[in-house]
Amino acid sequence: MAKADTKTDKTETKAETKTGVVRDKNLELALQAISKQYGDGSIVRLGDENAKLSIDVIPTGSIVIDHALGAGGFPRGRIIEVYGPESSGKTTLALTVIAQAQKLGGNAAFIDVEHALDPQYSRKLGVNMDELLVSQPDSGEEALNIVETLLKSNALDVIVVDSVAALITKAEIEGQIGDSTVGAQARLMSSALRKLTSIISKAKTVVIFTNQLREKIGVMFGNPETTPGGKALKFYASVRIDIRRIAALKHADGTVYGNRTRVKVVKNKVAPPFTECEFDILYNEGISGFGSLLDLAIEQNVVEKKGAWLYYEGAQIAQGRDAALNELKGNPELFAKIEAATKEKIGVKVHVTKGSKAAAEAKAAE
Repeated sequence: MAKADTKTDKTETKAETKTGVVRDKNLELALQAISKQYGDGSIVRLGDENAKLSIDVIPTGSIVIDHALGAGGFPRGRIIEVYGPESSGKTTLALTVIAQAQKLGGNAAFIDVEHALDPQYSRKLGVNMDELLVSQPDSGEEALNIVETLLKSNALDVIVVDSVAALITKAEIEGQIGDSTVGAQARLMSSALRKLTSIISKAKTVVIFTNQLREKIGVMFGNPETTPGGKALKFYASVRIDIRRIAALKHADGTVYGNRTRVKVVKNKVAPPFTECEFDILYNEGISGFGSLLDLAIEQNVVEKKGAWLYYEGAQIAQGRDAALNELKGNPELFAKIEAATKEKIGVKVHVTKGSKAAAEAKAAE
């Protein structure tokens, strides 16, 4: 009886092995057919050498925001939504990302739906306005069609649409002021994002949508705030950032010279969400890189704080935050040391690739 059971087990094992071989063969045939029809790389195993597991990013220009994002910046090939109240720093953050992309040798476009781009302020943020592509479309359809055409060129690293709230449909333009066009903007965004998502992924472009805040009517409990443009952007965005001004920065004489700003990552598909950070936005300067680094260095104990005095590796830097910032501005070597030590401490592995322009030039040189 035992011999019969053993024989049965061996037969079943052989049958299972044969079935497994047939399944593997069928799978390989299916993969070959997909690759032949849709091109190499249309389907891959994540364990293959050709499969790219790392997430390429473009730095935001603020080390504290990069740390809060987890990946070290905005991920390429993804949709980003930056929303908040008026004058909270949405456009400033978007323009700073453009400046960072250009420093890496990349190309960028700014779709100025609000028709409010300030070239002088953009230059102060580090944006190369001579190279920046700017469009001021007349309708939402025109704006999103321009975005699609730019994406299909595979030549852009960052595209900013400022803002979703200002996207107006042709139906609304052709109608009278006050006419009801319920859901038109939401339908426009839903249709566009369905089409753009795969193109954005293949183009490896960071597409940033800025958005405003609105309030729901009749909400008694919970947060009444919402963003215009329907729910599609909330779903398609890989990262959603809530940016708000929390305090005014003042000199001793009471003159306001900037804002203390808080960023909350409310959605993140590439790292843990719900992280927060604070930084300074200075008038006529933008995001303070020195302030961002000093705050994070203190938080990570790279810079030690004893009372009002700040120390690095046992040596005094200065007394007070403002004095320490002035010391960092005047001492590039010290700034570089603290920056390197802080980046090592937070341990974020950042995969920053060259911009499309720099990559093309390097390829041509070869």
